Amino acid sequence: MDFSGFLLMRQEVALTAAMLALLLYDIFGPASWRQHLRLVATVAMAAVVAVGFLPATTGEAFGGCYVASEMTALMKNILTVATLFVFLQIGGWLRAGERAHREGEFYYITTATLLGMELMVSAGNFMMLYVGVELASLPLACLAAYDKYRNKSAEAGAKYILFSALSSGVMMFGLSYLYGAVGTLYFSDVSAVVSPTPLALLGFVFFFAGLAFKISLVPFHLWTADVYEGAPTGVTAYLSVASKAAGCFVLLFTLYFVFGRIEGIWYAMLWALSVATIVIGNLFALRQKDIKRFFAFSSISQAGYIMLGVMGGTAQGMASTVYFILVYLFSNMAAFGVIAAVEGCSGRTDIAAFDGLRRSNPRLAFVMMLALFSLAGIPPFAGFFSKFFIFAAAAARGEYVLVFIALVNTVVSLYYYLLIVKAMFINEAEGEGLGRIRTDNYNRLSLVLCTAAIIGVGIVSAIYGYVGDMSAGVALK
Repeated sequence: MDFSGFLLMRQEVALTAAMLALLLYDIFGPASWRQHLRLVATVAMAAVVAVGFLPATTGEAFGGCYVASEMTALMKNILTVATLFVFLQIGGWLRAGERAHREGEFYYITTATLLGMELMVSAGNFMMLYVGVELASLPLACLAAYDKYRNKSAEAGAKYILFSALSSGVMMFGLSYLYGAVGTLYFSDVSAVVSPTPLALLGFVFFFAGLAFKISLVPFHLWTADVYEGAPTGVTAYLSVASKAAGCFVLLFTLYFVFGRIEGIWYAMLWALSVATIVIGNLFALRQKDIKRFFAFSSISQAGYIMLGVMGGTAQGMASTVYFILVYLFSNMAAFGVIAAVEGCSGRTDIAAFDGLRRSNPRLAFVMMLALFSLAGIPPFAGFFSKFFIFAAAAARGEYVLVFIALVNTVVSLYYYLLIVKAMFINEAEGEGLGRIRTDNYNRLSLVLCTAAIIGVGIVSAIYGYVGDMSAGVALK
């Protein structure tokens, strides 16, 4: 491979450079420089975001193992922006207590995880995909257990690594069967020869099960609530947005670019899993008292909605899926920014901690309300348009029953999202309440950007048009 191959990997190269720069800065920089580590990490990630939005170069590298296109560049930009928001929101927590001397570790471990996700998105070979999955998953277990003196954080890390190891083993087992059936692991070659033989189908089922773990599709969701609750809030936000987005992107590509010839078999399976994921996620969210567990089941149900776009199987389906994830990013990051602020002040993550938030912190309550309305799909916020496009993509395929089930569950989700709004605006706080919460400038910036996106992304039609143009260049079917 000549130098041009690295130009295709400009986002990965920029990310690797940022990770090494942070590592060297943390190790060799004078102690007086440590106070600027958060700024350096934020600027480095912002630079990676800027590099990602440069004009895309398309092509293949490493003999077709790595594939770059305008759509993969857009997907990786979404993942990078999500990481940037995590850096903006978690810095205050990292500098509290014994974590202060480990601040740098968090930034470059997160960057390593992001690198794995980007390799997943650009994989053109199942081995490259598997390397990306492992590179993304192992550091995530470290991040889940980052608050090492807290039992729930250690439990979250242990559960994540155990489930991750199991899913990786299942995925590799499936890939070995798939290789035995078709004799190749390159996406383009597999798509040309795969057929519904028992060996190929068994390989696909195991591969799908391993990938469904990252997306938290039912019945591969059992780790989600415990890990979300135990992990640090910033890590929970990262899991709910970046990790889920990467898994959905990969699933979208592999189903239609690799396993399109056996669509008649996996489509019915995905239909059933989508319904189960939406329904079970919503029903269990109704019972939650801890807000992080609440958002765990909310994210499970949102994964079911995303599958509607994946099942569309057209450029419209791809555009609606990517757009939905983009809106979900801003809505979820806004919500977790408020959760982090409340937790930092009260040390609590139960929903009762938000009682009376409007009286003590009206701005935070307003941001949280907008985020919840967007997640629920209430117009005119961006979440309404994202759900509308997802439902339209499924309806264009003739899946009216599936759309009806999703609409009914949207009404159910509206009820439990409004429970938090009720706590903030109607319930009375116990005792003196939270008092005035003062967030740092970094978190304020993230909340302002997320709020602007929740209001503006749905209204500015050019954003969906841009995603649609990227999708039009990808021939799904």
